[in-house]
Amino acid sequence: MTLLDSLTLLDPFDFAAVAFLMAAWLFVGWRVEHAHPTKPSVSQIMAAYRREWMTQMITREPRIFDAQTIATLRQGTSFFASTSVIAIGGALALAGNTDRLADMAEELTLVRTPTFVWEIKMLLIIFFLTNAFLKFAWSNRLFGYCSVLMAAVPNDPQDPNAPRLAGKAAELNVTAARSFNRGLRSVYFAFAAVAWLAGAIPLILGALLTFVVIWRREFASHSRGILLEK
Repeated sequence: MTLLDSLTLLDPFDFAAVAFLMAAWLFVGWRVEHAHPTKPSVSQIMAAYRREWMTQMITREPRIFDAQTIATLRQGTSFFASTSVIAIGGALALAGNTDRLADMAEELTLVRTPTFVWEIKMLLIIFFLTNAFLKFAWSNRLFGYCSVLMAAVPNDPQDPNAPRLAGKAAELNVTAARSFNRGLRSVYFAFAAVAWLAGAIPLILGALLTFVVIWRREFASHSRGILLEK
C-alpha cells in the first residue's frame, strides 16, 4: 500500500481538523509577533523592556545581576529543550507500538482503526515537539551569543562603542526570546494535537482552546495590564 493509499484511511474531517490546527498555530504566532502598535502583545512589550535592560546595563556596576539573569534565561531554555527531547522519545516509542492504542480504541468504540492512522496522529505530535526542541535549542544559543556581547560592552559608559554593542546584545536578546516563545507555542499545540487521538472534533476543540489561551495571555491578561501601566 502506497502512502497516498494509506492517507485515504483518514476521514476528510480529519484533514479539515489538522488544517484548522495548523492555521491556528501559524496565525496566532504571526499575530503575536506582528500585533498593531496600539495594542501590542506581551511579547512585544517585553521586547521593549529587554532593549531598555541592555541600555541600563551600560551604566550598571558591577554587572553581576545582568550575568545572573542571562544565565537563568539559558537554564530555562535548556530545561525546555531537554523536556522536549524526553517527550519526543516517549512519542516515538508510542508511535512504534500503536497496536495497544488500537486495541484500547476498539474496546471503547467497537471499531477497529488501522494502525497507520494512529501512527499519523502520533507523527503530528512529534512534529510540534521537534519544532519546539529546535526553537529552544536555538534560543539557548542566542542567549549565549547575547552574554558574549554583554561581556564585550566597555566598562566605561562614555566609550562610544558601549551603546552600539549594547544595542546588538539587546537585539540578540529579543531574538532569543522570540525563538523561546515560538517553542512554547509549539508545546502548547503539541498538547492540542494529542486530542486527535480521540477524533477530529476533539482536535478542533483542542486547537481552539489553545488558540484562546495564547491569545488571552498575549492580549488580555492581567500581567499585560501591569506591563502597560505608566
